[in-house]
Amino acid sequence: MKNSIYKSALILLLITISTACTKDLLDEKPPHLITSETLFTNLAGFEAGLNGLYAQVRREKEQAYGSHSMMGSMFTFGTDNATVNHQDIGYIMTAMLWKNNNNALNEENEIVFNWLFGVVNAANTIINQATNREDIDWSGGSKSESETRDRVIAEAKAIRAWAYRHMTYGWGDVPLTLEQSSGTTIKTDWERTPISQVREQIINDLLEAEPKIDVEPSLRGRITKGAVQHYLAEMYLATGHPDKALVWANKAINTPEYKLVTQRYGVRSNQPGVPFMDMFWEGNTNREEGNTEALWVFQFGLKVTGGGSCMVRRIHLSRFWNLSVNGVRPLVHTYERGGLGYSRFTFTKWALDNYEAKDDRFSYHAIRKFYVLGDATANAPYPADKLPSGYKYGDTIFCKWVPDITYTTRARFDWPFSRKAEGVDPANMNEPYMNTDQVYLRLADTYLLKAEAEYKLGLPQDAANTLNIIRRRSNATDITAAQVNIDFILDERSRELFLEEHRRWTLLRTHKYIERTMAHNMNGGQNLSPRDTLYPIPQSVIDANLTKPMPQNPGFE
Repeated sequence: MKNSIYKSALILLLITISTACTKDLLDEKPPHLITSETLFTNLAGFEAGLNGLYAQVRREKEQAYGSHSMMGSMFTFGTDNATVNHQDIGYIMTAMLWKNNNNALNEENEIVFNWLFGVVNAANTIINQATNREDIDWSGGSKSESETRDRVIAEAKAIRAWAYRHMTYGWGDVPLTLEQSSGTTIKTDWERTPISQVREQIINDLLEAEPKIDVEPSLRGRITKGAVQHYLAEMYLATGHPDKALVWANKAINTPEYKLVTQRYGVRSNQPGVPFMDMFWEGNTNREEGNTEALWVFQFGLKVTGGGSCMVRRIHLSRFWNLSVNGVRPLVHTYERGGLGYSRFTFTKWALDNYEAKDDRFSYHAIRKFYVLGDATANAPYPADKLPSGYKYGDTIFCKWVPDITYTTRARFDWPFSRKAEGVDPANMNEPYMNTDQVYLRLADTYLLKAEAEYKLGLPQDAANTLNIIRRRSNATDITAAQVNIDFILDERSRELFLEEHRRWTLLRTHKYIERTMAHNMNGGQNLSPRDTLYPIPQSVIDANLTKPMPQNPGFE
C-alpha cells in the first residue's frame, strides 16, 4: 500500500501538526527538527500529535479528487436520498454510472483508502509511543499524570476505531494493524483481516476509550464520551447485538449534559426560524455556544493557519446563480443565500417528498425552496438582482423538484438544497469553500440508533416512543407502533440527518442499500449491482503486496 500502509505514521503527523486545525487545536507549536523521539517527550508533544491526527480526521469534509469531490462523498452520496446533479468526474461519475466506473483503478477510491490507513497509522504512533515509553513528562494537564496519559491513548484509540469503521463498511475485510510503522521495513505481505475480527477490534478500542474520555471534548473539535458511546451502539447494531446497542445508546442519551435542542437559541434566535436549524448556523454549532445536542464538531476557520477548507457547501448548494428566467439570470450571491455552490450531489425527489408539509425539517428555514428578488436595498451590501421580464422586486422564484433528476435531466439549477450547508465569508461571496464549524455527530442520531435497537428487540412501541421524541421537536405527526419497521426508521434518518449521516454505511448496515437506492435514486440507482455494496481494494495496494497475493473483492477481479 505504497501511499499509506508502508509509510511511517510519523510522516503523516509531521505534515499535519503545523496545520492541525483552527482555534484550540492550533495552540501547540512543535519544535524544529521533529522525530517520534523528540516530539513525544511530554504532554505538549502528544497534544501536538493529537492535533495532527484530528486534522487528518477532518479531511473527511475536505477535498478528495481535485475540486470535484470531498473525502466523505463515498460514505454519504449515491444513495436513496442523495443523487448526482452536476459534473461527470471522480466519485460523481461512479455514483451515477457504477458498473465499470467502480473499479480498482479509480483514483478517488485509492485516495480515500490510503487516507484512512494513514489515520490508522498516525493513531498507532500515538498509542505506541504513549504506551511503551517511560521517559514522558505527562505533567501540565488539568488531571493527574496517569489520567492525562490514559486520555491521550483513549482519544487515539477512538480515532483508530473511527477509521476502521469507515474501512469495514467501505471495503469489507481490510488489513488490521495495531503497531506503529517504523519506516525502516516495508511490509509486502499484508493479509486482509476478516471484517468480524476488525469490528471486534473497533469495539475493543471504543470500550477501552470510553471511560477515559470526558463528556466534554478535551479541546474544541475533539471526540467526546457521547460520540464513543454512539459508535459503540452503532457497532453493536452492525454486529447483530441490539441489546448491547440499546445499553450504549441509553448511556449517551441519559447523560445530563447531552440534550436535544428543542428551543431557539443563539445568533439567530431573534429572527424567524426553528429550533432544529439553530445548531447549524455559524456561531451556534459548538457545545459552549449552546449546542447541547453536539457530540462531535469539526473545526474550520477563516483566514487562519490550519483553518481548513470544508467542501460541503461546494458539493451540495444549488447553482442558483445559473438559473435562467425568461432569458435572464436574476439571482446574485448574498450572505442570506448561503454562498457559492456547485450542486455535485443533491436531494433525490423521494428525499424531498419524504417530509410532511408541516415538518420543521422541511420548512424554508431548513430547505431552500424559493428566492425573493431583491433590489439594492434588500440585498445590501450586495448588488440588486436582475429582473426578468414580467417580474418586480419582491416577487418569488420557486424551486422545483418535478420531474425527478435522471441522467438526461441532471444539471438542475432550480433544485432545492439543505440549508445545513449554508455558510460563507460575507466579504467574499465567490469563495468556494466553507470555513464554518461543522456538526459532525449529534444526539438525535443516537436516538435513531436507539429506536432501531428497540425495533430489533421486538419493542415496536418503545421504538415509536423514541422516534416521536425526534419527530415532536420538528412538529411532525406522532407515529404508532404499527408504523415502525426498518424502512420507516431509515425514512426518519433521512428526514433528520440528510447531509450529516454516512447514508451509504447506514443502508449497508441495514442491508437496504441496493433495494432503496434502486427504488429512489433515478440517476444511478438503476445501474447498481450486488458487487457495488463494497468498493474494490485499490489496484496499487494489491500490486504493492509483492510477497503475498492479496485477494480482490468479489466482482472486481
